[in-house]
Amino acid sequence: MKVIIAPDSFKGSLSAHDVCTVIKKAFSDEYPEAAVTTVPMADGGEGTMEAIVSAMNGFVQPVTARGPLFDMQQVAYGVVGDTAVIEVAQVIGLPLVPNEKRNPLHTTTYGVGEVIIAALEAGYRRFVIGLGGSSTNDGGFGMLCALGATFTNASGERLPPMPSSLPHIAHVDMTSIDRRVYESEFLVACDVDNPLYGERGASHVFGPQKGADRETVRILDQWLYTYAQKIEQQTNLFYAQEHVAGAAGGLGFAFLLLGGKLIRGAQLVGETVQLPQKMKHAHIVITGEGQSDEQTLYGKVPFYVAQLANEYHVPAFLLSGSLGDGFDKLYAYFVSCDAIATKPMTLEQCMRSATTLLYTKARNIARIIKRFS
Repeated sequence: MKVIIAPDSFKGSLSAHDVCTVIKKAFSDEYPEAAVTTVPMADGGEGTMEAIVSAMNGFVQPVTARGPLFDMQQVAYGVVGDTAVIEVAQVIGLPLVPNEKRNPLHTTTYGVGEVIIAALEAGYRRFVIGLGGSSTNDGGFGMLCALGATFTNASGERLPPMPSSLPHIAHVDMTSIDRRVYESEFLVACDVDNPLYGERGASHVFGPQKGADRETVRILDQWLYTYAQKIEQQTNLFYAQEHVAGAAGGLGFAFLLLGGKLIRGAQLVGETVQLPQKMKHAHIVITGEGQSDEQTLYGKVPFYVAQLANEYHVPAFLLSGSLGDGFDKLYAYFVSCDAIATKPMTLEQCMRSATTLLYTKARNIARIIKRFS
């Protein structure tokens, strides 16, 4: 019996790697004859780098880069073979900004560009980028500056890599970008469908959760419009209205300018960790997440895993922290849908006891599979 364990993290309690470890232990205790393969998963947001590095036996490379407030910090990128894995949330994530300082008028993506440069210096030319969880709304302006793009005002003065520079852009020179960037492949995990600006753009949809009030949203949206217009007029690159341009406060737009390919997060992570190849030889797959509900059907890791399992005619089991509204719709894709709670308990109690609860439920599943295999 070949079993694949391919879950997302249980946010706030267990990483994807931890979930794999617990479920594997349950199978080892109850069904030691089973050949278990663990494949930690993610959707491009928090935990993406760790999941890919863990699944592929890669390593983490520490680097120094500027954070969202332009302060120096220790960050890292992952390395898997010839690929550098960058998790944007680790460099410019919202948790890196104190609550009282959360305002996307003052946060920059410059550090992301610095990490890319560090990886280029180390010889990497293939990148997997997880966009989720950013604190920024600068359209990737800061990142482009770090990569060598030149933006000047009407007086010919080079503009600093902060959002406040956007309305003052008079001249754009993308040819000054480090040539190694254009020799590279950027595969970008993205699960949003929003243009750069407008009512469905980055500022209006994601700005408020990053600390922007109504007036700040209006200002940011106008700045992104001006920024995009200048780039379009002077480079003939028209990406602002692409449905993924608004991802991560407009970082999606910047990666499109660099020739990046924006791909659904779970799919990109799955292909990077070679889940389709591993699925071909599996008899059973187990996946899960913190909470599964109707929203799981919209690009979440368990749904991607289930679709892949169905494609290869592999029975899929869902084992999540909890089951929410509309979870019954998941039965069309899973043999069973289980929550780990064994009795009535609060969310805090469940998260605190997640390891024990998950082990117990996984042990039951292992016993059932063993009994009927």
